[in-house]
Amino acid sequence: MIQFLLFIAVLIFLFLTGLPLAFALGITGFIFMVLNWGTAVNFGIIAQRLFYGVNNFVILAIPLFILTGKLMNTGGITDRIFRFANLLVGHWRGGLGQVNVLASMIFAGTSGLAVADTAGLGLVEIKAMRDAGYDDDFSCAITGASSTVGPIIPPSVPLVIYGILASASIGRLLIGGIVPGALVGILLMVMVAFYASRKGYPRRPKGDMGGTLAGF
Repeated sequence: MIQFLLFIAVLIFLFLTGLPLAFALGITGFIFMVLNWGTAVNFGIIAQRLFYGVNNFVILAIPLFILTGKLMNTGGITDRIFRFANLLVGHWRGGLGQVNVLASMIFAGTSGLAVADTAGLGLVEIKAMRDAGYDDDFSCAITGASSTVGPIIPPSVPLVIYGILASASIGRLLIGGIVPGALVGILLMVMVAFYASRKGYPRRPKGDMGGTLAGF
């Protein structure tokens, strides 16, 4: 019990120093292996296990998903996704709230992470909703809720990790996330329409397309 508490204390200390998570976990684990086994620690096996952990083709998908989201943010693709969603559903009841959900569903098809969705589209969505007169509470709530579609609609980082740990078919897991992800998005759009009718949120006129597809 004392060793467990000491392990947690060292780990939290390393977190507070700003050390990256992977290094904090590795250093803490290494310290306690040395304390428990001393010179009996087989560093050759440790090196092999570390190499085996990164030499995994399936796990390689996770950093590539994150890289894709970063490239989309840098290249301005997230802004284009938002404008495209605005063209499609901006005139619906709830206006930018509907756009928020649809844009997250589109972005989920590339990022696979809720955090990437929030970081990528969140700033654009909240700023646009605030400028249009939406409450900050509603804007932040629908942005956070719609980002949860990211880990459901494929590609999904959590489903990839689950498939690796459970030795399940990752392809089938990803396909199985399509319908639940779409249902979550549709229900969120219904909820947005309900709140918009109660609070009188604005929506873009149907005839005003705000630009043409050539602008994308």
